[in-house]
Amino acid sequence: MNDRGMQNNLLQRMLNGVERTGNRLPHPVTLFALLAGLVAVVSALLSLTGISVEPPGGGEAVTVNNLLSGEGIRYIFGSLVDNFIGFAPLGVVLATMIGIGMAERTGLISVLLRSFILSIPKSLITFGLVFAGILSSLASDAGYVVLPPLGAMIFAALGRHPIAGLAAAFAGVSAGYSANLLLSAVDVVLGQLTIEAAATIDPAYAESMNLAMNYFFIIASTFFLALVGTLVSQFVVEPRLGRYQGGYEDESRDDETTTITAQDRRGMKWAGVAFLVTVALMALLVVPPGAPLRGEGGAIVQSPFMESLAVVLLIIFFVPGLVYGVVTGAVKNDSDVAHKLSDTMAGMGMFIMLAFTAGQFVAWFAESNLGIFMAVYGAEFLQAISLGGVPLLILFVVIVGFINLFIGSASAKWAILAPVFVPIMMQLGYSPELTQMAYRVADSSTNIITPLMPYFALIIAYAQQYDKNLRIGSLISIMLPFSLAFLLFWTLLLIVWMLLGLPLGPGASTYYGG
Repeated sequence: MNDRGMQNNLLQRMLNGVERTGNRLPHPVTLFALLAGLVAVVSALLSLTGISVEPPGGGEAVTVNNLLSGEGIRYIFGSLVDNFIGFAPLGVVLATMIGIGMAERTGLISVLLRSFILSIPKSLITFGLVFAGILSSLASDAGYVVLPPLGAMIFAALGRHPIAGLAAAFAGVSAGYSANLLLSAVDVVLGQLTIEAAATIDPAYAESMNLAMNYFFIIASTFFLALVGTLVSQFVVEPRLGRYQGGYEDESRDDETTTITAQDRRGMKWAGVAFLVTVALMALLVVPPGAPLRGEGGAIVQSPFMESLAVVLLIIFFVPGLVYGVVTGAVKNDSDVAHKLSDTMAGMGMFIMLAFTAGQFVAWFAESNLGIFMAVYGAEFLQAISLGGVPLLILFVVIVGFINLFIGSASAKWAILAPVFVPIMMQLGYSPELTQMAYRVADSSTNIITPLMPYFALIIAYAQQYDKNLRIGSLISIMLPFSLAFLLFWTLLLIVWMLLGLPLGPGASTYYGG
């Protein structure tokens, strides 16, 4: 056996081990319930020690909140329903699925997929999925809702394993979250925190910084990660999954997926007209100066429009889907509309149950302050060791990636870590812009392998439509090659960028000379 074959076998054995280990975990619903219970017990034990940490940047010391104390029990009982309703993905997923469900159940998505498949080279579909996933961060978290199921359907129509398509889209949406061709809300939120942290060392330098500080690098990263994701999908993930043997069928899809009928074309034509009219009306709410969905000072990135993307997507999918259904005869009256939407919601039952237990865990973890302790102690460890240059950058990436397995919010983590690491790196001669980009690389790359990421439960629910036995370990083993490849090669790209001294964005050097 040649070296490459031995390496492939070693990788497959490792992934098989990850899958077996992960699949020994309880059902995701049960697992989140157990994790919530574990948080309560750990919070009670640590609170007895009286330990506390001081948040970076000052402020009162933070202690562990005992969830099994009288006050903690009152919190658990009083917040149970609110934690469920307030679980971040729940509302946006169910609302968006109303629009997507109409487009799917009437057959519009199916016929568009067939048209897409017939119009582009099959060799580019994987690249297109990953690339589209990366760009979807412009639409906040909507990419999680839309692209993975679309990727699965495209692959299924091509006779490829649908979970491979789902995985490729998920990798782009989540692991490539900090890459893009345009600036997004991520740049605004993280950039402001970085500027504030830099001001503690050099206010004049901080004043010269801008929110597009990583723009050049994220543009290059968009194409780079799309290529890396494509190679991982085609040479690691798909061979591991093998030939799809499941029996999933899209009820709205014709048996023949390689032809477009005259009725299909007529329906697509009028659905296209409806889409253009809908987008034009939406544009009137955003584009003109003083439009109601613009933000303060006419901003679009931070605006009611960006905050209401779930509603925008609902309308953009629902209207063309309804028009397509009316034109093709799939929708004859309002009862047909109600039945199609109720069928869609019925398929979300498992996700709703996952949202209940996952919502408790996420809320209890935040209430206990355990996440703050983990982040602060991780930061102190990195500060205590005497490393510099590339080794320090790599260690920083590894620590942030590890913390991301436990704290999903990129802005919450950076609010804790930026006041510590930005000044440290500046004192060592590295710019705040470089530190922020290193943080974004680590944070994005490990999103797809942590069950604590809010949308992880949704991806499992999507995948179980094709494999009812798929569990947490299976999904992690599928996504791990993407995560490791993105983390490795994206970090290498950043190191090369740093060593060459290339600007990360407009006026943003990799080195600090203050």
